[in-house]
Amino acid sequence: MDQKLRGKRPTYRQDTSDLNLLKIGVLFTLILGGLWFAYEVFNPEGRFEPLFMPTPTATRTVNSLRQEAEAYFEAGKIYIPDDDDETTDDKDAIDVYREVLELHPEDALVRAELSRLLTYSSSLLSTTEERSQRLALARQEIERAVQDAPDNSTVQAIRALVLDWSATSTAANVEEQQAWLAEAEQAANLAINRDPNNSLALAFYAEVLLDQGQKIQALENARLAVEQGPDSMDTHRVYGTVLEALGEYRSAIEEFEKAAEINPNLTFLHIRIGVIYRALKVYDTALQYFDKAISINNSNEVQDPLPYIAIAKTYSRMGEFFIAARNAEKAIQINPYNANTYGQLGDIYVRSRNYEGAVPVLKCAVEGCTAEENEVADVAVEPLALTNYDVAYYYARYGSTLAALSRPEQNYCPKAMEILNSLEASYGSDPTLKDIINENKEICDLLQDSSAP
Repeated sequence: MDQKLRGKRPTYRQDTSDLNLLKIGVLFTLILGGLWFAYEVFNPEGRFEPLFMPTPTATRTVNSLRQEAEAYFEAGKIYIPDDDDETTDDKDAIDVYREVLELHPEDALVRAELSRLLTYSSSLLSTTEERSQRLALARQEIERAVQDAPDNSTVQAIRALVLDWSATSTAANVEEQQAWLAEAEQAANLAINRDPNNSLALAFYAEVLLDQGQKIQALENARLAVEQGPDSMDTHRVYGTVLEALGEYRSAIEEFEKAAEINPNLTFLHIRIGVIYRALKVYDTALQYFDKAISINNSNEVQDPLPYIAIAKTYSRMGEFFIAARNAEKAIQINPYNANTYGQLGDIYVRSRNYEGAVPVLKCAVEGCTAEENEVADVAVEPLALTNYDVAYYYARYGSTLAALSRPEQNYCPKAMEILNSLEASYGSDPTLKDIINENKEICDLLQDSSAP
């Protein structure tokens, strides 16, 4: 038997020059069988799919989805209400962050960012109920983020923001306000302890301090937050909010404008600047900022009633009630179910001395109305709960208008007294409202005396 040396070390093997055709045939058959089995198992629909080919759609990475969400945020597309038109791109930043969490539900920072955007988007909603529901979702998401990353400074900072906005919502009762503010303060302190240089933590802590009435401490933390994070929209927004609360309106405008320079397509920033200019009675400039918000919404194909309401209030203060009414009516066309807008339109009608037109509109706000009773939009409207001063003002307007229109031949005073008594039970201690209640009760008493036989 011949032996050959092969390789670097001597090995011994027989010289096999003849091929074993039988073994090759068996191996070939086994390979074909294995391929057939894999094809049937992994492709049960019977489609031919070559092996080792890439999948038809590549899996999106978390970074690419985050970049997409940030792009929507930069464009002002935080939240876009769903509609029935499937041809339009109604995707927003919130949608994309939810996509990320479907792929990586354990990503606490993405979940915290989602809760931050849910909180900010609550300012874009028209009704108290909608805002309350949106903030509830934000709280749900941030609590899950805290469970996944309890020691993360940014997660705790955003938790402070969510709880603070929840506490200052008009839907929150006194117990909720106190509890949420206390938890917000704890979260902010924890965030700062974990990272003393976290500008978001400093900013949101300042916002909590402001809502607790500690304005000087709030100012110090807000100023420090801007120093630590000069390129952050959030720090300038909070600093502007604190300055506005202190009556430093010009400086507040500067800070809100810096925030708008960083994120120029966030409509709530432009509306806030417009509101401050309106408080300064610089009405033309205020209207420019409200128009800017409408332009952003139009470019994003968003129907938002809030800028039109702001414009209506501005024209009303200017004494131009016709234009004010048209903008309030436009807001109702966009969202015909918002009882608060009916109250504002009713107030405009009263100011323009259109008392007869004010009554059915104020009725929708205070008592609610059916679609047949609604003279502005053919929908039923649920009444506003008497839970804040704005609603109390609508009650006063409605009761006063009914009393003023009462005559012996058409006496609205029984209904007026019912509304005024409800108002007195809730806000009788307020001196301004108390005077309105007493004056209109006197009107109805005089009418009753003159009508007596």
